[in-house]
Amino acid sequence: MNSAALPSSDASRHMAIDAVARDDWVEAKLMRSFMRSGLPGLRSVAMVIPIIFVVLYGDVNEVALFCWTLAAVATTLWRYRVIKLYHRRYAGLSGVDLRAFLSRYSWTWTLSAVVWGSSMLLYFRKAPVYDQFICLIVLAGMAGFAVGAFSASLRCFIGYINGLAYSVLAAVSYSAIFEPPFPGTLTTYGLFALVLIYWSAIRLAGKRFHRGQRVTLELQFANAALIASLTEKTRTAMEAVQIKNRFIASAAHDLRQPVHALSLYADWLQAEPELVAQIAPKIVRSTQAVNELFNSLFDLAKLDSGVIQVNWQRIDLPSLIAELELQHAPVAIEKGLELRTRVLPAEVLSDPVLLKRLVGNLLSNAIRHTEQGGVLLAVRRRKQGWCVEVWDTGVGIAPEHQEAIFQEFYRVAKHNGTEEGFGLGLSIVSRLGEALNHPVRVHSRVGQGTVFRVELPVYDDKADLRGGSESGF
Repeated sequence: MNSAALPSSDASRHMAIDAVARDDWVEAKLMRSFMRSGLPGLRSVAMVIPIIFVVLYGDVNEVALFCWTLAAVATTLWRYRVIKLYHRRYAGLSGVDLRAFLSRYSWTWTLSAVVWGSSMLLYFRKAPVYDQFICLIVLAGMAGFAVGAFSASLRCFIGYINGLAYSVLAAVSYSAIFEPPFPGTLTTYGLFALVLIYWSAIRLAGKRFHRGQRVTLELQFANAALIASLTEKTRTAMEAVQIKNRFIASAAHDLRQPVHALSLYADWLQAEPELVAQIAPKIVRSTQAVNELFNSLFDLAKLDSGVIQVNWQRIDLPSLIAELELQHAPVAIEKGLELRTRVLPAEVLSDPVLLKRLVGNLLSNAIRHTEQGGVLLAVRRRKQGWCVEVWDTGVGIAPEHQEAIFQEFYRVAKHNGTEEGFGLGLSIVSRLGEALNHPVRVHSRVGQGTVFRVELPVYDDKADLRGGSESGF
């Protein structure tokens, strides 16, 4: 069915689904980048811990230094374990699972930052100025390193920077308030202000870096989606070219036979006019074959171009079935088949002309592909409405062909290797089913026959006839 635009609710739902898929993909990529930079950062931290220990040993409280070193080693090992856990269990996940992982373990980076910031309590205004300078440079470097290493995960980055800043500010405040000289020196307050400024700058830089990474990944996702869409459109275009080529070959083949037969019959009639009674029926059949092909092609062209208008109205199914039976019974009798109907009183909402064409194509197809037995045209009540069924006792359709039979010019060779028809009837049925919103289903077993089912809505005279008597298709 030709739908130029989805309803607003459907469009919004599709956009929301696309946005969720994009966000999940971006989060997974950011987390992968965050964890990939985590191991080099841990190796740097592992090298800095003994340096801090050596620099401060002998100048600060040794028990406190040992406790801090153990805490720094423990948090480093715990971060290493979390990173390994991610690579082992969560590397290929996204969405809810990844967010659950972050909720469970993001505090690790905050705790690690608090441990490193609390090192200020060991040496600030206690160790020699040169040692304090080295340790402060290490903390400043760790904060700057976090911009590149941790900003891929904004939650972990903010937790790390805040933990580092809060612990450093707490250590400086403690020193200014509780340690002589009271209430601290101008240098102490200057350091406090410097930490605040540096903290704000690092947070801003990290957020901007994260936003840049996210925008880049969103563009990558959009490009990948565009490439996939172009690939799909290219594949569709190639299929259309193949269909066109198959159309030209099949139409030329199908036209050649009746047209050539007409030429032979005309020559024959010209040579032996007294045989007109024998030749005329053959000319009529050949002409009918040509007309049938052109009518099918015109129907398919109208459906593809969207010029057919659907005229919704109440339809009495028994009357429609009776018309179809009257039209197709002579063809069935000519082939020695029994055409039976089983009808229940039913009224449905549809287009009488298009519905008759749809069911008529199914009935004609069933008669054409049935050599013995019969064809049943039935109306049955279903839970959601009515169902028109066309049963036959033909050769059946193998499962691998049951979807392809609705394609243009697709014909399944019969057991004797021959084919009948033009391969357009079921394609027209499929398009009409979409136009009318009447699902068409097929069930078949090879050697036992086939049944096609057309699902129809019940007519309700109190309901709005789909917005008017006509709607464009």
